[in-house]
Amino acid sequence: MTNYKNEDAVVLFSGGQDSTTCLFWAKQTFRNVEALCFSYGQRHSLEIEVARNIAKIAEVSFRLLDASVISQLSPNSLTDSSIVMDEEQPAGSYPNTFVPGRNMLFITFAAAIAYAKNIRHLVTGVSEADYSGYPDCRDTFIHSLNATVNLAMDKHFIIHTPLMHKDKVKVWAFADELGVFDIVRNETLTCYNGIKAEGCGHCPACKLRNRGLQEYLDQRSKSI
Repeated sequence: MTNYKNEDAVVLFSGGQDSTTCLFWAKQTFRNVEALCFSYGQRHSLEIEVARNIAKIAEVSFRLLDASVISQLSPNSLTDSSIVMDEEQPAGSYPNTFVPGRNMLFITFAAAIAYAKNIRHLVTGVSEADYSGYPDCRDTFIHSLNATVNLAMDKHFIIHTPLMHKDKVKVWAFADELGVFDIVRNETLTCYNGIKAEGCGHCPACKLRNRGLQEYLDQRSKSI
C-alpha cells in the first residue's frame, strides 16, 4: 500500500455515513485533511451543521462552499421540497433524489480548491456496490473524471474512493475497524428527510443505512 503520510487531502464531506467514514479513513492515511462541504440548496441545512460538528470532533479544518447553482439546473426532490420524494426506485429510471451533475461538479470544485493549495489527493464516499443506481457513483465515472480534471488542470490528482466496492454492511464494518462506529452511528445525517442517526426509516438513504446496520450488528453478535 502506498504511503501518503507526507501528503495532504481534501475530503468531500456531507456529514453522512459514507463521507464521515471516509473522513476518518483519510485522517489515518494522510498528513493533513480538509473537509469540504457544499451548500447546494439541499432540503435540510441541518446537514451542514452536522458536517461542521463532525469535522470538529475529527479535529480537521472545515470549509463550506456555496454550490447553490446546482439547485437551479434540474428538478429533483433533494433541492425542491415541492417534489414528493421517491421511496423506491422507479422501474427503468433513477429515483428523483438523483441530482444530475452533482458529483461531477463537487469533485471539479474540490480539484480546483486542491490545485490552489498544491494538494493532489481528493477523497469521496461514492460507492457502486450499494446505492440507488446513480450513474455518478460508478467506478468508471470516477476514473473518467479523474482523467478529465488531470487534463483540465495539468495536475496529477488522485481521486480516492475507499467505499467504492463496499456495500453498507461492509461500510459499517469499516467504520468499526477505524474505531469510529459510534460516531458514524450517532452523529451522522444520512436521511433525506433531515433526521440524524437512524433517520426517518423510510427514505431510500435510511433503508440502505439501517438494513446494512442491522445486518452488520447481527454478524457482529454471532462472532462474539
